[in-house]
Amino acid sequence: MATISKLSNPSLAYSSSTSFTSRNSSPAPKCFLDFRTRPSFSSRISSSKLLTCAVPSPKGSLVVRCSQAGGNGIPIKRTTLHDLYEKQGQSPWYDNLCRPVTDLIPLIESGVRGVTSNPAIFQKAISTSNAYNDQFTELVQAGKDIETLYWELVVKDIQDACKLFEAIYDESNAGDGYVSVEVSPRLADDTEGTVEAAKWLHQKVDRRNVYIKIPATSPCIASIKEVIANGISVNVTLIFSLARYEAVIDAYLNGLEASGLNDLSKVTSVASFFVSRVDTLVDKLLEKSGTPEALGLRGKAANAQAAMAFQLYQKKFSGPRWEALVKKGAKKQRLLWASTSVKNPAYPDTLYVDPLIGPDTVSTMPDQALQAFMDHGTIARTIDSSVSEAKGIYSAIEKLGIEWKYVGDRLEVEGVDSFKNSFDSLIDSLQEKANSIKMVSL
Repeated sequence: MATISKLSNPSLAYSSSTSFTSRNSSPAPKCFLDFRTRPSFSSRISSSKLLTCAVPSPKGSLVVRCSQAGGNGIPIKRTTLHDLYEKQGQSPWYDNLCRPVTDLIPLIESGVRGVTSNPAIFQKAISTSNAYNDQFTELVQAGKDIETLYWELVVKDIQDACKLFEAIYDESNAGDGYVSVEVSPRLADDTEGTVEAAKWLHQKVDRRNVYIKIPATSPCIASIKEVIANGISVNVTLIFSLARYEAVIDAYLNGLEASGLNDLSKVTSVASFFVSRVDTLVDKLLEKSGTPEALGLRGKAANAQAAMAFQLYQKKFSGPRWEALVKKGAKKQRLLWASTSVKNPAYPDTLYVDPLIGPDTVSTMPDQALQAFMDHGTIARTIDSSVSEAKGIYSAIEKLGIEWKYVGDRLEVEGVDSFKNSFDSLIDSLQEKANSIKMVSL
């Protein structure tokens, strides 16, 4: 995970007030910052159990050193991620995962409180890294079929990451510390198949702090209710519209009510509301219109809709129905801002982070967005600071003839297809690799 080291920036004078310790185990490594003038080198764990990551900078390299408890350097100082959580109640998560998962330790020390993954992330991780070779070869030689082999690789990464975040899960009373893994994207139109896959994957991972990701497609709304009713925590992904988001909330509430559990405190959920992809599509439609009014709305649609989603969240998680569930320990299905990287280089690199800060929410950020926010992000409650303006933008876009339902439906299809293509591509490449191994062993 070479890009992780870039998240440490020499201009950040932060230090950590917390250290990470896995439950029921010896103290985990503590991380330290050290400035050295030396060539950059990639993350590795040496025989002395010292994790060292370096990034080039104008003045040399910032070296992140993870040593055994006791330390051999200066503790990492607080970052904007700590402030984001402690001052504004928003949880920063990391939208990436690959081996070695120990590369996540510096991020945890820097304030990251969870991890999200998807088929595209695993496609990139497994196809571009040699870290999976040994396990892959063992599985091929054991006669595993390719899809079984894929899930064995993925589940190991998820389990190892869950272990790293277990302390945060415990300290936050099941509020954070989750690692998300998605059911097969081939099941996006299969209600029952998704339910069975979610049950199987939850049992296979067998970790308290795993989120099973289910897409918010129309057929899977019923799946979400059923999986929640079975006491399985869910990350609902690929939400692109307000109407579909409301259906997701209802599925969560219906699932809690149907569960029959007296204690609902450990059945949690997040609703992953996508942002940057919305602007990518709406901007194209606005440019097609070409009027000054239309062009003036570019780059504003995604955050406007997100602000309205937060209003819907507040409305739905209040009142008698919700209060009845709270008495059983139920927790709100938090809004999670996904697709937070900027696709248009003309836009500010924190465009989908800074304006979406609010309590009881999550922002999952890939490398680019995380690095940018840690470097120059603004810590302030912004999600509901301009609600009337957001409603005005949302209405203005509709008046131009751009239907929000069309936007949501098209982005959902594109999102599902993208994950399917990543999954199919990886399965094909794994099959070719397996065939090569079998040929060599003949």
